[in-house]
Amino acid sequence: MTELMPPALPKACAEVRLAQPDDAVAGQPARFVAAPASTQEAAALLRTAAELHLTVVPRGSGSRIEWAPRPRACDLIIETRKLDQIIEHAAGDLVVTVQPGVHLDELQGKLAAEGQRLALDPPGGGTIGGILATGVAGPLRFRFGAPRDLLIGITVVIADGTVAKAGGKVVKNVAGYDLGKLFAGSYGTLGLIAQATFRLHPAPAASATVSLDRPDPQSAQTAALTIGRSPLAPSAVELDWPRADAPIRVASLLEGDESSVEERTGRMRDLLKRGDVEVAVGPFRLGRPQLGGSAPTLLRVAFWPGQLAAALGAVRTAASEHGLDPAISGSAAGVLDVSLKHGSSVDAVAGFVAALRAGLSELANADAGMPPSVASAVVLDAPSAVRDVVDMWGPVPSLGLMRAVKDQFDPDHRMAPGRFAGGI
Repeated sequence: MTELMPPALPKACAEVRLAQPDDAVAGQPARFVAAPASTQEAAALLRTAAELHLTVVPRGSGSRIEWAPRPRACDLIIETRKLDQIIEHAAGDLVVTVQPGVHLDELQGKLAAEGQRLALDPPGGGTIGGILATGVAGPLRFRFGAPRDLLIGITVVIADGTVAKAGGKVVKNVAGYDLGKLFAGSYGTLGLIAQATFRLHPAPAASATVSLDRPDPQSAQTAALTIGRSPLAPSAVELDWPRADAPIRVASLLEGDESSVEERTGRMRDLLKRGDVEVAVGPFRLGRPQLGGSAPTLLRVAFWPGQLAAALGAVRTAASEHGLDPAISGSAAGVLDVSLKHGSSVDAVAGFVAALRAGLSELANADAGMPPSVASAVVLDAPSAVRDVVDMWGPVPSLGLMRAVKDQFDPDHRMAPGRFAGGI
């Protein structure tokens, strides 16, 4: 039976079409796709969706649309590709305001002309709205934080079409309800991000990487902590452990003007050579998996930085128990990406995830005064068969509070229903 377009949808938004098979969200078919060209049009579209009782999923470039559980329903996809304007770049204030459909690489190109950058470098790039909605970050997270840490203002459209704003255009403005912290990492479950304002940083004139291989998790942690606690101000401290029988590569990124980078690189070499460590200097190209797309199974492991060795050990132990040998990479700041090979059996992957979460729970409870939430494993992407048997989010503290927030912003639970933890 041919899907009929509700007449109210094209009245609210000029560009609406019937969904195609490739518009599915993590396997959940969609019915309609709309591309509003302004915040006002997006608000009208969401008001109409509310009146028609349609479930809604926002979509940017689609590079991470497969992340998180499939929504329980998806009547309407709202694309942000026409919301692609750089609204304002206040170079003197180191602030930029953009719409959600702006691609990160395009924005960085415009900022570079003024000698500035947005200190976000997630693997695979993406749109600003998608990066915010998934909370994804790359190596620069070590020094500059996640997307939410660079966000100083946000405009959103919630489920009933109401436009809400928080923050401002200057870094010191902290007035208003902190919508940014709520919407960052919310996977579209609270509403549509319509505009975002970020603090910027000067673009470095030079950069260098100091790297070394360590034989085991404990020595890798020692090296990472030595780098991170040094006065040499690394912008990133990354790890790469491609397989269990390989050494662990630890690398630090040093940025600044040419003379500073040269001098600090020499000092970093000297610091790490204490103990006869071989050090290589070269471009920063430690590889994380290109997040998004068709990863077979990809997990995000979070922990306290001082527990790096234990977290690495927990991954390897759980994997070994189930005959798996994942690639591990990520930041010494406390976030690792664990990528399983194609062809891994569903039972092995499910057993690995359960064993890893159990190991991380023991790790969290091993330190007095640390709550269980300090270590977690989230399945970002996985084949359909794995999704059917694994809780992708795992145990989440404060679930009652999160549900209360969802009820406030989306009382009918129409925004990306089921995509967030606890089926929110």
